[in-house]
Amino acid sequence: MSPEEALGGQGKTLPLPHPAVANYVMAVRTGSLLFVAGHGAFIDGQPACRGKLGADLSTDEGRSAAETVMLNLLATVKAELGELSSVARVLKVVVFVNSTPDFTDQHLVADGATDLLVHAFGDVGRPARSAIGLAALPLNFAVEIEAIVQTRD
Repeated sequence: MSPEEALGGQGKTLPLPHPAVANYVMAVRTGSLLFVAGHGAFIDGQPACRGKLGADLSTDEGRSAAETVMLNLLATVKAELGELSSVARVLKVVVFVNSTPDFTDQHLVADGATDLLVHAFGDVGRPARSAIGLAALPLNFAVEIEAIVQTRD
């Protein structure tokens, strides 16, 4: 089963890739590595899942936001590679969480993204990961995610 089929089995679909919102590219490929820029959540082309964990959003809402961001990120990966089955391994994921100083569940928020990866890719989707709390993110996103992916070709 392809990663797209695995996602579809959970009722998840990839959105259209969103263009960069400033002066950068969404992904850079060198050899078998794809470096994917930080992504926020976009739904129907509009910023979504915005606010601060610990003030505006619960941990569960943060997990859902992280999943939405990962779907956006995978849309970029698919646009770059043609299909998600060209991913050999998800190597590294960094999850930035817009959170209050006393919010300490960034790792649980990040699980929304990595759980989706494992469902789509199996064990090769389980990355090395960092979950980092920040005072603010661009466009007031609740979550921003960047990744490094190894390709098959």
